[in-house]
Amino acid sequence: MKICNYNEIDESFFSKIEFESISSVSEIINAVRLEGDSAIKRYAKQFGDGDIETTKLSINEIEEAIKTVDKETIETINFAIKNVKEFAKAQLNSAKELEIKVNGNTLGHKIIPLDSVGCYIPGGNYPLPSSAIMTVVPAKVAGVKRVVAMSPKIKPVTIAAAHLAGADEIYAIGGVQAIGAMAYGTESIKKVNKIVGPGNKFVTSAKKQVFGECGIDFLAGPSEVLIIADNTAKPEFVAADMLAQCEHDKDARAFLICFSQEFAQKVDEQAKKYLESLETKEIAKISYEKSCAIVVEYLDDAIKLSNEKAPEHLELCLENAENLINKFTNYGSLFIGNYSAEVFGDYVSGTNHTLPTNQVAKYSGGLSVFDYIKIQTYQIINEKALKQTVQNASKLAKEEGLFAHKLAADVRM
Repeated sequence: MKICNYNEIDESFFSKIEFESISSVSEIINAVRLEGDSAIKRYAKQFGDGDIETTKLSINEIEEAIKTVDKETIETINFAIKNVKEFAKAQLNSAKELEIKVNGNTLGHKIIPLDSVGCYIPGGNYPLPSSAIMTVVPAKVAGVKRVVAMSPKIKPVTIAAAHLAGADEIYAIGGVQAIGAMAYGTESIKKVNKIVGPGNKFVTSAKKQVFGECGIDFLAGPSEVLIIADNTAKPEFVAADMLAQCEHDKDARAFLICFSQEFAQKVDEQAKKYLESLETKEIAKISYEKSCAIVVEYLDDAIKLSNEKAPEHLELCLENAENLINKFTNYGSLFIGNYSAEVFGDYVSGTNHTLPTNQVAKYSGGLSVFDYIKIQTYQIINEKALKQTVQNASKLAKEEGLFAHKLAADVRM
């Protein structure tokens, strides 16, 4: 890990990843769109999923897979589902339908769940049952009628998580071909209204290319954490949390902002000790070596850096951290205090772990129940209060030169 002072930061610290339209991704999407199931089977074999006759798991296959998962793991999955569901329900309850009177007319909005959603669940370096929970549970809480889960090389634990979370259909499909199938549909797979969930650069590029054919949550880059720590923080906690991000993949990054070289060095020494015996050190070490610690003198500098960086995960390992949270405005999810490890949000605390990276947090929050609903307005114009509405609409239409608009207002007088 590189250690530098505040005045040594260069623009690379704030650089963003540009999501290119990868040509091979376009080829796969077009093939799935035109050839359907045959293209999916061809790419499944090409990219290591093997020969597959049917991509959709039957209820018997799902039940058999669940039987192979040990009881303790099932209990853990259910614990996580319960917490995520409870938080999602509370979020949904905060969104209220509305109806008011304005100038004698009735205006309002309805809250309507999406008809169908596709949840992409990564399975490349590791099986990620937690991503099944985070994407499927809020969809079902929102009232989505059809929730589809797709994952490559799908493991029984991921099948169990998707099923217990409430997925209506589970497919053993991954990669770009899964995104194409959900966006355009095939002979055996109905298209969805929106695709959510994390993925590698190819999946992200595919989501970018199908946007418009269906909705997406956001374009997510490699995982990242920013930890701000003072002398009340525990170096061993900070080091472990940094490595927890670094083990995701070689492009993941961990950033530390602290107030002394000594603290940064303690964290670095502890991280290197952990790496000696860490099972995922081959990936984590590469990512950790490309990560950095920044030593600042003032808390205001730390806040400024954080808000400009807009990290996916932001940890405040600071004295009286709860009194500072309003100063931070750009982050995917916030973890307050020494015991609020990012890993808890990844798995079981109840908030969602599908979060914006790459500074997307400057304009969007993480995945939530709100991504699965539409807030749609309506109006009832009162005939008795029509005159003022017509006159003002007619005048604005005339100013814009849209005379059929003016006619449509005037004719109602």
